[in-house]
This record gives sequence, C-alpha cells and structure tokens, in this order.
Amino acid sequence: MTNYTETRPVIVCDGLVKIYKVADLEVVALQGLDLVVEPGEFVAIVGASGSGKSTLLNILGGLDTPSAGTVHVAGIDLLNMTPRQRTRYRRSVIGFIRQQTSRNLFPYLNAVENVELPMIIDGRPSREWRGRAMELLDLVGMSHRPRHRPHQLSGGEQQRVAIAVALANGPSVLFADEPTGELDEGTSSEIFETLKRVNETGTTIVVVTHDPLVAQHVKRTVAIRDGRTSSETLRWTEVDEQGEHRLMAEEYVVLDRVGRMQLPHEYIEAIGLKNRVRLTLDPDHVNVWPDREQRGE
Repeated sequence: MTNYTETRPVIVCDGLVKIYKVADLEVVALQGLDLVVEPGEFVAIVGASGSGKSTLLNILGGLDTPSAGTVHVAGIDLLNMTPRQRTRYRRSVIGFIRQQTSRNLFPYLNAVENVELPMIIDGRPSREWRGRAMELLDLVGMSHRPRHRPHQLSGGEQQRVAIAVALANGPSVLFADEPTGELDEGTSSEIFETLKRVNETGTTIVVVTHDPLVAQHVKRTVAIRDGRTSSETLRWTEVDEQGEHRLMAEEYVVLDRVGRMQLPHEYIEAIGLKNRVRLTLDPDHVNVWPDREQRGE
C-alpha cells in the first residue's frame, strides 16, 4: 500500500456524532464534528479531557465507529468496512503510535525486528523489508541501535523506534496519541523534531496531544471543545526588517457547514453573554452583542 497521493483531502469528517451508552445514560462524545486534513499536513488536535479528541482518534484509527455522520481517510469510507477491510486499513493505510511506549513494541524483539514485523505480516519479500527497516531506523535517528531490545532503550528511543514501526508499511496517515505523554520536555522536543522529519518526506501526521511544545512544531492546531472543532491556530514564519525569522500565529474560530461557531469562553465571560445574542452586519465583519435583557435595558 503506497502513500495517498490524490489532491483531495486525506481526511474528511462531516457531522460526526458519537453517543456512548453508560448504564441507562447516553453520553455524547462528539456532536457534529467537522474536520478536513490535506495530504502532507502536520496537524495537532488539542482539547481538555472529555472534549472528544480521543474518541475522534479512535474513529480515525479504525478502532471505533461514529453514531452518525461520515468519515473518509485516504478515500476510504470508514463506516462501510468489513472486519477484514478494517484490519487491512489499520495494518496498511494508517500508522498508529500510542502514548504508552511499552504498547508500541514487542519486548522480545530488538529494534530492527520490531520494524520488520509489520512488513513480514503484510507478506512482503525479505529483500524488501530488511533494507527498509534500516532505512526507517536511520530516518528516526536510531540506526545506531538496531539490535537493542526495548528494555535497553530509553523512553524517547523506544518512541522513535515506534515511529519507524508505524511507518513500516508506507501509511497514508500517521496518527499519534499523546506520543510525548510519558517523556520529559527535552525528549518531547526530540520526538516532535523526529515527526517533523517524517512529515518532510510527505507523510500526513495527526497528533493528539496536551503537550504545549506542539505549538513550536506544527503549522495548524485544531482545538476541540464539547465534541466539536471550536478553533484553529495557523502558524507561519516571517522575516522582519533585521532579517530575523519570527514565528507568527493567528487563531480562528471554526465555522461549521451550517454556520455554527463556538465563541471562546473568555469572550463570553468578558461581555456577559447568555442564552442568546444580537448580531449586526457591517460590510466586512459581524458584531456580537448581549441582548437587551442581559444588559438591563
């Protein structure tokens, strides 16, 4: 399976809803979430605990299905896969890195054997997987320790080998669930630098993380709140008058396909918005006002 090379988005989520039943209660984890990721992007998804980001990642990773809505990854409809197709999807179309380093690698295999294993399971000839495994270890900076088993590697080294394992079968998208959650700040920065090198080869990467360091490494951060995408932060580099490169960032509120958006909590509290608001339209912007009852008029 080769990388997804079409010009259309590699990930499209439209109106995703996920409802879990807990005893006699229904818990809404996603409520109409929309998301588009273009080929070659490096995107971070952030949000508070319970916001829905882990549920979204489980759906994109083929581990769960939504209650409503549509989701396509690399042109594949994730709602209409047979169990065999779902297994094939997880094995070849995507790569997945988990937070717990111990869950990414087999403890009785060394680094190069762990990277070779997905290709062996996929039925690739030995002449192919032997050379590719070392190429991937070199990409993640671990070619100097191919014969070391996981217990002989640090947490950061294990996670770099895990990235190589996730890339073994040439996935269209690499998903990472809190890949630096168990690592210190310095090691976390090294992992994000490794992911940046992988992204520069053309691999689309989606990271779910709480790590504040993510802002230094990705060009787009998508924030999820209450089961919906609430805002996006875009980053770019500018050269100032002294020739210095400066990282610039701007946050946008996401407008969904029916015109809804989530105002930031700090804005709501600052103006005292409740229940309903008044809108006025100017030629190039929209004004938001409390209604007259809220203002005591």
